[in-house]
Amino acid sequence: MFLSVFDMFKVGVGPSSSHTIGPMVAANRFLDHLRAQPFNIAGVRASLHGSLAFTGVGHATDRAVILGLAGIRSDAYDADRAEAELARISQEKTVEPAGLGSLKFDPAKDVIFDYDNILAGHANGMKLYATDAQGDVIIEETYYSIGGGFVLTAAELADGKDTDSGAPVPFPFHTAAEMLEMAASSGKSIAEMKRANELSRMPNSDLDSGLSRIWQVMNDCIDRGLATEGILPGGLSVRRRAKGIYDALMAERGMNLTAPHTINDWMSTYAMAVNEENAAGGQIVTAPTNGAAGVVPATIRYWLDHVPDATVGRVPEFLLTAAAIGGLIKYNASISGAECGCQAEVGSAAAMAAAGLCDVMGGTPEQVENAAEIALEHHLGMTCDPVKGLVQVPCIERNGLGTIKAVSAASLAIRGDGKHMVHLDVAIETMRQTGEDMNAKYKETALGGLAVNVPNC
Repeated sequence: MFLSVFDMFKVGVGPSSSHTIGPMVAANRFLDHLRAQPFNIAGVRASLHGSLAFTGVGHATDRAVILGLAGIRSDAYDADRAEAELARISQEKTVEPAGLGSLKFDPAKDVIFDYDNILAGHANGMKLYATDAQGDVIIEETYYSIGGGFVLTAAELADGKDTDSGAPVPFPFHTAAEMLEMAASSGKSIAEMKRANELSRMPNSDLDSGLSRIWQVMNDCIDRGLATEGILPGGLSVRRRAKGIYDALMAERGMNLTAPHTINDWMSTYAMAVNEENAAGGQIVTAPTNGAAGVVPATIRYWLDHVPDATVGRVPEFLLTAAAIGGLIKYNASISGAECGCQAEVGSAAAMAAAGLCDVMGGTPEQVENAAEIALEHHLGMTCDPVKGLVQVPCIERNGLGTIKAVSAASLAIRGDGKHMVHLDVAIETMRQTGEDMNAKYKETALGGLAVNVPNC
């Protein structure tokens, strides 16, 4: 089993990896499909199903589809260009993707929120259509946004193509148990094994430059969030708080009366800064999703800013370890809130962050696995119930608390010897089963939990 570190950490745009990045990727893929067809295509349209319909407006899914069909990519997103293109499309009722000419497309009519028909493959389903000059459908494709910005067609999902089919890698672990066995037999750390796997697919220079960019985008996102005030879009009138907390912490720094638990506020404000940027539609790194994007970068920033002897040169090691754990969770369960609730998003992120921190703080592979297990275990059962379908309440604060749990889990694991009763594989399988049993209204539909018990107007 191989999922690249660049599959787990993807540069994209907020507010959601499954509801924003995924639909944009699907639309881009559909355009590629159309370019390979012999037909004369005159127009395009889309229908959104399941969770993409129920919380699509709050997650900017319609906007993502429109921009995707216009040829704009999430990994090269330019806010000014996007706004200009949205205005033009609204006025002219056409999209103009490269190589396909001008296609009829009226956003008000051609993006359909279908609340009644949930597609069989996944809760996040969408259909894209191409029409001829008479408006008749001549090409149709079904896509599923399966979490973290990953997208599969219906055929790919049925064929099990959510797994790697490339050349064998040196350390093909499918489970945490296999990972630990390979670490013991090779004498390598989890990060070293993950690096070896990556280098079997790409040059060392590409790996290092890619990891450097991932951390740069993460860190820049924190800095923007810590410097920006105002009200988040969407109608809830949620006020950005990261800057105010950060300014207060900076003013208190060095004061003898500062309480030890204030370190939790530092962790939280780093994470909240990221998720406020995400909620505002800013540039983000899936880690492993947008809704959970604050945990890993906040944990790294906490380590760099507050832990003695931390060095930025070891951030790639952190990211590689975190990606290895995230890959196990995705392969054996899910990182999708629409599939398994927030335990699959913030829970997975906390497990990844705990593992990465434990590694760079000198943990053994057994302690790293223990750290990931502790963090995931104590998110089990967490629902995804965003108020008004926005990635704001409770998502922003939840990333702060996920960061605190990640750091605590890493610390507890390092205090131990790596031996523990509940193993990571058990926690992952329990998360999968819990998600399967969870009522759909608690899985990113905004039909239950806080989403219906908190006034959202």
